[in-house]
Amino acid sequence: MLPKVSIIIPFYNDPYVDQAIVSALYQTYPNIEIIVVDDGSTRHQEAITPYRSRIHYIGKQNGGTGSALNHGIAMASGKYVAWLSSDDRFLPEKIARQVAYMEQTGARICHTDYHVMNEHGAITQYAQAVKYHSAKAFITGIRHGCPVNGCTIMMTKELFQDIGGFNETLPYTHDYDLWIRVLLCRVDFHFLNEPLTVYRRHSQMGTVRNFDTVLREANGVNARYAQLLDQLLASMPG
Repeated sequence: MLPKVSIIIPFYNDPYVDQAIVSALYQTYPNIEIIVVDDGSTRHQEAITPYRSRIHYIGKQNGGTGSALNHGIAMASGKYVAWLSSDDRFLPEKIARQVAYMEQTGARICHTDYHVMNEHGAITQYAQAVKYHSAKAFITGIRHGCPVNGCTIMMTKELFQDIGGFNETLPYTHDYDLWIRVLLCRVDFHFLNEPLTVYRRHSQMGTVRNFDTVLREANGVNARYAQLLDQLLASMPG
């Protein structure tokens, strides 16, 4: 039997959420569950109504994306978990291609390439993931910033639990923090070089509206782990 994949969609006042849900529902991979975590929204819940019978819809007090993801993944019953932001979309083969890769390689975590779309859903940039020629080059990249698009990630739920989940005190860089902790645990971070997600870039994104705050937070995460990442890099050949 194909392993189950749990797709977690954190939602907070996002008018695009129905498009995200539809892209999850129309995956070619048959064994999925979709968990939409309403993080205390006050608007746009009506967009979810037509799909309520086909998803798990969970409400909670507002606590940020990291807390919504932790809440949803705690409820997940899949071997693998994937995160889909409520303003992004999965391409139809996303789950099928990534599961096949992870089952074949034994990867515990994997990210992929992605396209970029605008607020109207038109793709404006293709294959935008940063590509690295080696694991050491990837770790060097993450030492200076976050090259991983969180919505391209698939990981085992077991790994997520082992690492300890997202740091809920980090509103914007909980993903960057988790990827670093994965690397520091000497877990191989695989890359599947196929664009399987479409990432929406628009003026109302939290990372756009709060850019200076995001930058300060990212710099803090970077400083916290810099010495440990340098030690990891020094231990690697090449």
